[in-house]
Amino acid sequence: MRYSLKQLAVFEAVATSGSVSKAAENLALTQSATSMALAQLEKLLGRPLFERQGKSMALTHWGLWLRPRAKQLLFDAQQIEFGFYDQHLISGEINLAASQTAAEHLLPNLISIIDSDFPELRINFKVQNTEKVIEGVRNYDFELGIIEGRCDDSRLQQEVWCYDHLVIVASKHHPFARYEQVSMAQLEQAKWVLRESGAGTRRIFDGAIHGVIDDLDVWREYEQVPVLRSLVAHGPYLSCLPYLDVVKFIERGELVALNVPELNMKRTLSFIWRGDSLENPLRDCIKREAKRMMKDNPHVM
Repeated sequence: MRYSLKQLAVFEAVATSGSVSKAAENLALTQSATSMALAQLEKLLGRPLFERQGKSMALTHWGLWLRPRAKQLLFDAQQIEFGFYDQHLISGEINLAASQTAAEHLLPNLISIIDSDFPELRINFKVQNTEKVIEGVRNYDFELGIIEGRCDDSRLQQEVWCYDHLVIVASKHHPFARYEQVSMAQLEQAKWVLRESGAGTRRIFDGAIHGVIDDLDVWREYEQVPVLRSLVAHGPYLSCLPYLDVVKFIERGELVALNVPELNMKRTLSFIWRGDSLENPLRDCIKREAKRMMKDNPHVM
C-alpha cells in the first residue's frame, strides 16, 4: 500500500478546513510539510483531489469519492490505537449537529448519559437550524445530524428518533385565548412572529397553512425561540412553536395553546447521515442510547 495514514489525515484536514494553512495549524505541521503530503498523495493516486476556488480548496470529483473512505480508514486506525492502549471499544470523537428543539430539550440529557456510560466517546456538538444541519452533514462537517421534519436529499440516510408536534400559542390576554376553537380565517387576521426561513418549525407551519392562508401577517422572524416566546407572552402576537419549547410556559399560565382543529402539525425528529459513509460504532451508539432515553420522556412520543 503506497499511501500513508498521515497523507490521508492531511487530505481530511484540508477537506474540512478548505485551506492548507489551516489544516497545517490543526495538525501541528508546517505548511510546507502539509503541502508536500497532499502533493504526494495526489501523485500516488494519479488524480487531483482539490481545485482552487479563490482562496479556498474545493474537492474534485475524485476527492469527494475518496473522503468517506479516508474518514473510515482514519477512524479504524484510531480504534486500533485505542484498543492496544486498553481503551473502551466505544472511543473517539464524533461531530454532531442538531436543530434547536432537540438541542435544548433532548441533547443535554443524552450527552449526560453518553458521558456516564461511554466516557471515552467525545461529542463535538453544534446547534443549527434544520437546513444548515442537512448542509453540514452533506458536506462532511458532521457524521450525524438531528433535524426536524423531512430530509429529501438522496445522498443522506434518515431514521426517525421520536415525534413532536407544533402548537399555536398566544398570551393569556390575547382575545383568541378565550375561544374554545380558533378558525383558519381568524389566524389569517392575526399578527405573527415566527422562526426564520430554513428552520424546520417554519417549514412545517408553512406547509400546514399552504393553500388555506394566502397572506399571513408576519411582523418579525427570529432564530431564537426564547425571543418569540417573550414577544407572544407580552404582546398581541401569535406564534407557531414546538410543544417541547412551550409546555412549561403553558402549564404556568404564561402562554395559551390555541385549539385549531384544521391544523395537524405533528412532526418527526430524525437522525441523518451520509449514505456513502461506512459503519461507525460511535454513530450507532448515540442512536441506540437516544432511542433508549426516549422511553422515559413523558412529553415526546
